[in-house]
Amino acid sequence: MSNSNVPGPELLKTVLEPLLEDFQHWFTRSRHLLETEQLSFMSDQEQSDLLLRIKQAQDELNTAKMLFTATDKQVGIDMATIMPWHQLVTECWNVAMRFRQGREV
Repeated sequence: MSNSNVPGPELLKTVLEPLLEDFQHWFTRSRHLLETEQLSFMSDQEQSDLLLRIKQAQDELNTAKMLFTATDKQVGIDMATIMPWHQLVTECWNVAMRFRQGREV
């Protein structure tokens, strides 16, 4: 008897793979912004702290992607791992939005 709470390989590939790519995309964009721009609405320390958290999340994400690939996309990732990434991406979106708004003035 199979456990109905365990997602099938196709579901993992269909949902998890693009989600991991999205995280990678937004972390890369945010890292580039923080490394190339001085954000007037953030202190140097706040900007540095956010950049450090993004780098750490990228390291975690790369490890998760390697495990996902190494297991032929048969292993999921716990929500306790994904939620902080989601919160960080949301924070990055807010920073990017403030940056764009400041440039439009």
